[in-house]
Amino acid sequence: MHLNPYGEYAVLLAASLANDPPTDRDGIIARTREFGMTMEFTHAPNDHRLTLEVVTDWLRVVDAADPQERANLLNEQMAAAAAYPRLVDHNNEGWHLHYRDANQTLPYVLRAIFGVGTALHLSTRGMHRMGRCAAGQAPGDPCTKVVIDVTRNGRQQYCSVRCANRAAVRRHRARTGISPGSTARG
Repeated sequence: MHLNPYGEYAVLLAASLANDPPTDRDGIIARTREFGMTMEFTHAPNDHRLTLEVVTDWLRVVDAADPQERANLLNEQMAAAAAYPRLVDHNNEGWHLHYRDANQTLPYVLRAIFGVGTALHLSTRGMHRMGRCAAGQAPGDPCTKVVIDVTRNGRQQYCSVRCANRAAVRRHRARTGISPGSTARG
């Protein structure tokens, strides 16, 4: 038996759904598969809408102002998804634990997985290791993507190389006095 930690993949899946929300239930299912989830989900008519509400609720944890608020919000979400852990063997993956009841709908399963995964991520890596892209903190920068810091040094601030480069250019221009619309020529 292996212990399914619901760690990194769960929190990265939540960020992926937040940063690029699928347009329908099939898109959400495809995304769960990309992140290694193989189980089948009980179908319900409002799966897409309710899953997006779960993601929006999870974003409250991402945007929390301090570690205590983050923990309180996450604890509320995990309590709403509370279920007895279950020992399962599906899809020939071997025996492992699920933190959900049997035959739950997609949004319910994802709420439980996001909660446990986020809690494990924050408690093992640090309460500061998730947030919004630092590029979006600059006036006029539109980036609001979620960043889940899984780096070894714990310093990931940007959602992409592109955002990191934009921020570096802004810092360089601020140091050298180059205005944003001008070009430096030698």
